[in-house]
Amino acid sequence: MVAFAERHIGPSSEDRAKMLAATGYGSLDELVNAAVPTTIRTDRPLSLPDAASEAEALAELRAYADRNLRLTSMIGLGYYDTDTPAVIRRNVLESPAWYTAYTPYQPEISQGRLEALVNFQTVLTDLTGLDVAGASLLDEATAAAEAMTLIRRTNRSAKSTRFVVDADALPQTIAVVQTRAEPLGIEVVVADLTEGLPEGEFFGVLLQYPGASGALRDPASLVRDAHERGAEVAVAADLLALTLVRSPGELGANIAVGNTQRFGVPLMYGGPHAGYMAVRKGLERSLPGRLVGVSVDAAGKPAYRLALQTREQHIRREKATSNICTAQVLLAVVAGMYAVYHGPAGLKAIAARVHRHASTLAEGLRQGGVELVSESFFDTVSAYVPGRAAEVVAAARDRGVNLRLTDADHVGVACDELTTLAHVEAVWEAFGVGPYSDLSAGMAIPEALRRTSAYLTHPVFDRYHSETSMLRYLRGLADDDFGLDRGMIPLGSCTMKLNPTTAMEPISWPEFAGIHPFAPDEDTEGYRELIHQLESWLAEVTGYAAVSVQPNAGSQGELAGLMAIRAYHRAQGQPDRDLCLIPASAHGTNAASAVMAGMRVAVVATADDGTIDHADLEAKVEQHRDRLAAIMMTYPSTHGVYESDVRWVCDIVHEAGGQVYVDGANLNALLGLARLGEFGGDVSHLNLHKTFCIPHGGGGPGVGPVAVREHLAPYLPGHPVLGADSAVGPVSAAPYGSAGILPITWAYIRMMGGPGLTEATETAVLAANYVATRLAPHFRVLYTGRGGLVAHECIIDLRDLTKSTGVTVDDVAKRLIDYGFHAPTMSFPVAGTFMVEPTESEDLAELDRFCDAMIAIRGEIDRVGSGEWPADDNPLRNAPHTIEMIADSSWSHSYSREDAAYPVATLRRRKYWSPVRRIDQAYGDRNLVCVCPPPDAFAE
Repeated sequence: MVAFAERHIGPSSEDRAKMLAATGYGSLDELVNAAVPTTIRTDRPLSLPDAASEAEALAELRAYADRNLRLTSMIGLGYYDTDTPAVIRRNVLESPAWYTAYTPYQPEISQGRLEALVNFQTVLTDLTGLDVAGASLLDEATAAAEAMTLIRRTNRSAKSTRFVVDADALPQTIAVVQTRAEPLGIEVVVADLTEGLPEGEFFGVLLQYPGASGALRDPASLVRDAHERGAEVAVAADLLALTLVRSPGELGANIAVGNTQRFGVPLMYGGPHAGYMAVRKGLERSLPGRLVGVSVDAAGKPAYRLALQTREQHIRREKATSNICTAQVLLAVVAGMYAVYHGPAGLKAIAARVHRHASTLAEGLRQGGVELVSESFFDTVSAYVPGRAAEVVAAARDRGVNLRLTDADHVGVACDELTTLAHVEAVWEAFGVGPYSDLSAGMAIPEALRRTSAYLTHPVFDRYHSETSMLRYLRGLADDDFGLDRGMIPLGSCTMKLNPTTAMEPISWPEFAGIHPFAPDEDTEGYRELIHQLESWLAEVTGYAAVSVQPNAGSQGELAGLMAIRAYHRAQGQPDRDLCLIPASAHGTNAASAVMAGMRVAVVATADDGTIDHADLEAKVEQHRDRLAAIMMTYPSTHGVYESDVRWVCDIVHEAGGQVYVDGANLNALLGLARLGEFGGDVSHLNLHKTFCIPHGGGGPGVGPVAVREHLAPYLPGHPVLGADSAVGPVSAAPYGSAGILPITWAYIRMMGGPGLTEATETAVLAANYVATRLAPHFRVLYTGRGGLVAHECIIDLRDLTKSTGVTVDDVAKRLIDYGFHAPTMSFPVAGTFMVEPTESEDLAELDRFCDAMIAIRGEIDRVGSGEWPADDNPLRNAPHTIEMIADSSWSHSYSREDAAYPVATLRRRKYWSPVRRIDQAYGDRNLVCVCPPPDAFAE
């Protein structure tokens, strides 16, 4: 049987020998020893279980799954069982065409997922009654926190630092908002709003609609009062309820936030799920995260692309309004397609059935003498049973149903799409009432709150209701896109390695997918043991003492790590340490995260060789010695170089009393060779969607665990639902973040073992150096380390070519589409360059295909430079070429159709065709359209 590592690592032993010969080294050890500084090398191998076969790993995961007890969940609190239509589960959630794609920064080859996200945004704007919605946020709690900060920076007339939060908001939302508010100097006032808003000034209000208790109250008067007092209002709204109740926009809200989980996304023990935010007109340029808009291509035809501030962290850095870098695209696509598949009538029918079961449940309790907390509700009924709450919850559990134990006197019962009358009857029995043979219940939604406005009127929501039509729609969208299922995505700093199919399989198992995040511990033994084992493995490979998997994105891991540093300094009696040093080459999220953690930022210059400028670092450390909280650096550097003096950098910061944060984005260059915690790091976040094979999903999900040394372990994020006190509150809504996809990383590590992970790192370094060696005669490789070697990525500099020929990085990126490739990372960290990261999972044939394409493109650049092709009419400037363009009878370009479509012979057998020509980005920002365009927009 072939070992998994041999399947995962692309180059065979023969391939590696050829690659080593090209780079001038006799063995992989020789290359690695030359490239990786001895000062960072670990002196012990990875202590992990021996590598398991794929069948063995699945058997072990099955054993974990079997230890999870999947009872009927009626806990609610923002998480509900739902039916994922099989056509969507199999053809989106489980399809590599959707889950291996990258963030749509190259929109021409992302039209399928961009259209799916426009559908998602249209669902949100229609149901919330607001003007513009983003392409998903990380979860409901972080979306609420983002709404708070959005209001703070846009409500310029308000002088107060107070933010009012509905006491009936979800407890995890309240906790995350408090976590995020404290370092920003915002005072969170949690208030019972049943009698109105509190006295005094405040800049904003967050309302829950319906409340966590299930109570459905008309918030219109609260919204009016808040506006009259100069505050803006965010409403956390249940999306399914909005098919039956008046929308936040109709009630006057400025912002709506929430979760789209119950639109066909499994519970997954808390995530990943797509949070949402929608805003009134005028706030769209302050939206955090991503926004998909409609523009036009070079032929004037409609085309989708990311709009406005899609990379504001890299542009604005410490002035960024949010640190969010990833979204939840894969889950947003599922939720959007759920709405497409069911349509407005189908969604309303599902909501009506949910409400009918809740109303029937309530009527039975009422007739049995049980007091209800509220007579108005959508899906959740709260009952007052003095001193009996635990008894009722236990009785329901004996009948296979989990209820919410609110406190000693109150029980919450939430109905969902999968609730049946049998479940209702089991709950009645637990309360000691019923059974009822003839029970009629009316609507528990007040007349004034019942929705009368239309929604989902675009034809896309009325066109794909049969399985056949939906299947073909999904296939057509996938055909428009480019993912790892088509070819290499050589994005530097993004580590686009293939996601193992074996590791992907368990995420759909009901014993993993169907568990509520607040289920009792006795129901989740398998999940929790898997998570704790994974945390221990991650601690082992990084050299840290403790790991929390709660952060559900790299940006949240950054925030959690910096919050731990901040809490540690305060515990040491040094609250004035609030300055974070960040190298100029760092990821833009680093600076944004530091500001969100209540720190000031000072930038450390980069030396000519791409390393940290020693003199500037020493000067900055001395200048800020008494205020120095941390340095936040990426290793290997963002320039793709192992810095030999990283221990000196750590020592000088430690000597001044600061902590060392090492961004784990480039961990694929270190596993098995070096440990972050051994060469000076105090804290790091890890990108499981990079090094550890969780898929990018078209722009999310991501997972960003935070790893710390012993002294920072007490400051890892806590969670209110777990009941444990912690020095730092939660950074994500669910206790274990995106727990539902952690089996992917567990399986990857389990199947690779320590030697396999080490070999993967060594092969990634070999692949990067092979690409650099092949391209060096044709392009300048900008930065190299010892012996002229790079780490796991290399930067290709096109600036001189642009000056001499006019051919830009954009031109080359779009031309690569014609050759069947996604472009490398463009103009980061250096403008006018490509950052190439081939990873270990691409074989030699694919590496050569990419190098051949780049060399051929260099030849095309030379033909432009020589004047053979005009600067304004050549295959690079007109790329990508669509099949429609090639087939046009009026071809009048200076180059042939063959040059345009088939620049290399191998493309004749199998070619990806871009569905649109080059997209006009500026036009889309000037004419912002972020919902489904009318059908005639695509007509000839």
